[in-house]
Amino acid sequence: MARITIGAYAVISQRAHLCAGTHDIEDAAFQLHARPITIGARAWVAAEAFVGPGVTVGAGAVLGARGCAMRDLAPWTVYGGNPASVIRSRRIRFEAPE
Repeated sequence: MARITIGAYAVISQRAHLCAGTHDIEDAAFQLHARPITIGARAWVAAEAFVGPGVTVGAGAVLGARGCAMRDLAPWTVYGGNPASVIRSRRIRFEAPE
């Protein structure tokens, strides 16, 4: 329908839905509108989450299980709920080797 771009090391979990199309609900012909989705590098779209048309999930962002993103998600931020809202920032731990 529209291009879906998935960045390096991004994870799309089971039953997540990337929906790149919608309809003009005020058009008598119910015209289809296809809009691309971008999933940034190292982002995670968790189980059963929904990403809507035209949404960019920023690099390193997380959309929690069953979350619903209808707007862009900022990089390195954790989101959850419907509609998706900010839970906290995401910081990667780099542990020293033993």
